[in-house]
Amino acid sequence: MGKNRLEAFSDGVIAIIITIMVLELKVPRSPSWAALAPLLPVLLSYLLSFVYIGIYWNNHHHMLHVVGRVSGAMLWANLHLLFWLSLLPFATAWMGENHFASAPSALYGVVLLMAACAYWLLQRCIIAAGSDTLRRAVGRDLKGKASPLLYVLGIALSYASPAAAQALYVFVALLWLVPDRRIERVLDA
Repeated sequence: MGKNRLEAFSDGVIAIIITIMVLELKVPRSPSWAALAPLLPVLLSYLLSFVYIGIYWNNHHHMLHVVGRVSGAMLWANLHLLFWLSLLPFATAWMGENHFASAPSALYGVVLLMAACAYWLLQRCIIAAGSDTLRRAVGRDLKGKASPLLYVLGIALSYASPAAAQALYVFVALLWLVPDRRIERVLDA
């Protein structure tokens, strides 16, 4: 099977995830700027999750660029990734509504950790299907190895200092904010 259906399905699911997240934002009843203050944790949670979804969408697009033929393992690995990404709206809403409390911050980290593991698994499936381009592009993948470790640290820190956990989640997002150009460099070479 070609990759077009996989890309279209993934893009659709990601668009729905963003839509669900934005629909969770509740409009204040008061027309004053002060009415937004209690919503700040919700808005910040949404912003962080929107950035993460954007990062996954961007890197997923680049990674699928090197796929010629989709295998069954890739389909399941992609669904696995989309499953964890689909839990982001729930984790985002719980974390924002509870002002970054320990348990919601830990769950948010678990969802990020599992999405990172699922992305890694999809990467491995594509490489196993014969994508030498992706294998060369990934290389040592320092960001890919550091991110799950930072998520685990964030999950553990959630119970001691939710603010420190949030700082780690933001730091990882900042690491990935610039689109991964490794694939483009290998293709250009």
